[in-house]
Amino acid sequence: MQRLIKWFVITTFFAPAMSMAAAKIDAIAPDFTLQDSYGKTVTLSDFKGKYVVLEWTNHLCPYVKKHYGSDNMQSLQRKYTQQDVVWLSVISSAKGKQGHVDANKANDLTKTRNASPSHVLFDESGAVGRLYKAKTTPHMYIINPEGKLSYAGAIDSIKSANPADIPKATNYVVSSLTNLLAGKAINKKITKPYGCSIKYKS
Repeated sequence: MQRLIKWFVITTFFAPAMSMAAAKIDAIAPDFTLQDSYGKTVTLSDFKGKYVVLEWTNHLCPYVKKHYGSDNMQSLQRKYTQQDVVWLSVISSAKGKQGHVDANKANDLTKTRNASPSHVLFDESGAVGRLYKAKTTPHMYIINPEGKLSYAGAIDSIKSANPADIPKATNYVVSSLTNLLAGKAINKKITKPYGCSIKYKS
């Protein structure tokens, strides 16, 4: 009985804190620490004072291939990292599931695709992805210098795996960062993401 009471107190105390920790627009983005493809420990809060883009990715997903095969994602990485924006590509694919890679493969993908993220991060447990309610690859987030989540959703306005649709679409990452960097409000802070489902650990 005493053990049961202790369990009830612990779960009751921590449950609200855990639910409050989930990502929410205009609230402080949940902090996390992950290892990158070079073995470096990366903590989100270390980048406070800068804009941060989170990009959930899976190199085998057709929607991700659309944006990398066309150089669309890489061009965004190059453009904004040159403006001191931190770009974090996050892989939440569990071991044995589509999109899971080791460090060597991740670095090879960065090199062969001419990608320019600040870091490629491994979230094999899926804890960070679930904390941010990431659903698809790609799924994009923007965090402002105060550490607040400013945008969450799709990379652009056309739900398609066809690269020909990229020039026709409104790129939400571009429009959001353009406004934010100019000190203006974002028109759409939340959009519905599209792509492959994230291959989380069961």
